[in-house]
Amino acid sequence: MRNLTRLKSLQALEASARHGSFVGASTELDVTPPAVGQLVRSLEDWVGYPLFRRTRSGAERLMPVDEAKEALEDISQGLDLLESGLRKLRGRKARTVVVVTASQALVANWLLGRLDDFTTKHPNIDVRLDVSDRVIDLAQGDADIGIRCGLGNWKGVKSTFLMGEEIIAVCHQRLLPIDRDVTAGWIVGQTLVHDGTSHPGGDFPSWADWLARAGANQPPDDGGLKINSTAAVINAAVAARGVALVRKALVAQELESGRLVHLMPQVRWPVKWAYYAVAAPKALRRYEVTAFHDWLCDQAPSSSLE
Repeated sequence: MRNLTRLKSLQALEASARHGSFVGASTELDVTPPAVGQLVRSLEDWVGYPLFRRTRSGAERLMPVDEAKEALEDISQGLDLLESGLRKLRGRKARTVVVVTASQALVANWLLGRLDDFTTKHPNIDVRLDVSDRVIDLAQGDADIGIRCGLGNWKGVKSTFLMGEEIIAVCHQRLLPIDRDVTAGWIVGQTLVHDGTSHPGGDFPSWADWLARAGANQPPDDGGLKINSTAAVINAAVAARGVALVRKALVAQELESGRLVHLMPQVRWPVKWAYYAVAAPKALRRYEVTAFHDWLCDQAPSSSLE
């Protein structure tokens, strides 16, 4: 006979371990932090030893003891199975929600135009977008799934490769010369838009690097428009403020519409950064998260950078 009398205590334990605090768990479980603490203490009384120890690493956090760590995977899977069973009881017509996080530039220029396809295929799943250029903590459940551009080595999440990336030079079509071809020399004489966003380990080029590869006889001067936001760099190019180096995937729609023109496409600069679907293993056990993850993987080949 199954003993489910401590189900609420197990929920409190699992949520506290995941968030590292009773406060984080209380927000998820919609109870007060003291109530979460009492549920955990009742479980500690039952097992006969403390289930957490406190550690200070930047902020004070709860860390499960070794015995609790061993049990938590089974407890987490059990709670997920209970949730899945309840969803089946409600029936297939029940609506579910998946929270997706991605950068402003990626959402605006790649994801939004494709979401109707997901909604058509999964009408009972509501997508909520958390648009942010900061890295959301998916391992702690701040969102269900994300699309990240980087080296693919984030801790605490499963990363699935979606597509590569390269850097291209673009400008608004009205900036194009009328009586001559676009050359590296012509680009040197334009207002250059510089993206000051950090890209650690990605081998992103500066304008001096790119123009040297393109065959410019002189380096660019130190002027131009310097911006510390990738989305704002793209907006500046669309507004005809100058010539910009941008990620190709992020301007696909602007190139297709003709608002931006790919300059000197023979100059290739692939980078180490790529796009990945990222989610915590726990989140991927939910049907709606897996559905969105698989849909993302199906979408990526259609945006080939070749």
